[in-house]
Amino acid sequence: MDFEYSQKTKDLIARCEAFMDRFVYPNERVYDEQHAQLSDPWGTPPILEELKAEARKAGLWNLFLPESDLGAGLTNLEYAPLCEIMGRSLIAAEVFNCSAPDTGNMEVLVRYGTDAQKKQWLEPLLAGEIRSAFAMTEPDVASSDARNIQSSIKRDGDHYILNGRKWWTSGAGDRRCKILIFMGKSDPSAETYRQQSMILVPLDTPGVTVVRPLSVFGYGHAPHGHMEVNFDNVRVPASNMLLGEGRGFEIAQGRLGPGRIHHCMRAIGLAERALESMVARANSRHMFGKPMASHGMLREAVALSRMEIDQARLLTLKAAHMMDTVGNKAARAEIAMIKVVAPRMAQAVLDRAVQVHGGGGVSGDFGLAAAWSLARTLRLADGPDEVHIDQIARIELGKSAQLWT
Repeated sequence: MDFEYSQKTKDLIARCEAFMDRFVYPNERVYDEQHAQLSDPWGTPPILEELKAEARKAGLWNLFLPESDLGAGLTNLEYAPLCEIMGRSLIAAEVFNCSAPDTGNMEVLVRYGTDAQKKQWLEPLLAGEIRSAFAMTEPDVASSDARNIQSSIKRDGDHYILNGRKWWTSGAGDRRCKILIFMGKSDPSAETYRQQSMILVPLDTPGVTVVRPLSVFGYGHAPHGHMEVNFDNVRVPASNMLLGEGRGFEIAQGRLGPGRIHHCMRAIGLAERALESMVARANSRHMFGKPMASHGMLREAVALSRMEIDQARLLTLKAAHMMDTVGNKAARAEIAMIKVVAPRMAQAVLDRAVQVHGGGGVSGDFGLAAAWSLARTLRLADGPDEVHIDQIARIELGKSAQLWT
């Protein structure tokens, strides 16, 4: 693998970094202040739409979508460092219209949507006019094994009837959220991986009830939110089905590969910023008669963080390269590895940064507590660590091997 970025990628990196310096970092507190002043916590701070307009004007818009000319035409490997830059700020991904779950949902529509579905939902998503959500996880079953999902999708003439209770439906709290992708069981008697389907559900469809927001370590993550949503005899046209009945797992696998690259590279960007904050803090303060940066334990924390970040980045770039060159199936072990390695690394680096900042680290003054909670949550998103570790082990144990004698 050639670790040198192409000139196209280098140019985009420079443009993204310049945009972050000029527009994003200076407005993070503005975003928080405006959101705090809103009468509706699920509304959008005005600064966000202003920043989105600037990003679009700068040509830094829809940088994902590697298989489509609707985006920037980047491969996973080319997009990865840009995702890392976005990950340095909790608001940046949406500024560039590259935030989850919209990216994954747009990829689903690009790959599997009909022309009518693309016209109705993909176009406004690409324009950043609406947002979307993905309804898969259920409170009553262990949803890390998607075969357990019990929500039902039943054909009724020219419609489907949906019933079930979902939670951790991220994005459904946003007032701009207009469309959900719902995963449910359409044929319980079919072969195991052909029982599930995915279907488009407008959020305002009768029978869809957003029950409550769920907090993440006490954070509400408004206006995005992670919602519990109830589906009670929800009737949608049969034309809303994605790809066809029984193809939910097929869609899920196509959706999750690139999404994991995005999550991991954003986690690496988050860790880089935490390390920078750790270094700045250590260089600016004294303790026990000498600079904090001269203490051995602090220096070890910095060194470990640098090594772990670089290791995680190299592994993630390898996974992105393999996805581009040999496909997601051949890269499944590498994809599983980064899903474990990157969030664990980010959590460890952020934990050290919190410690170095002392009381300030657990406060809201430096953003480290919120970032730590995000890194910890990523160890459950797209499947818990244990699922990926088991897959890695099964792949490794399936290889031919000889005893060392």
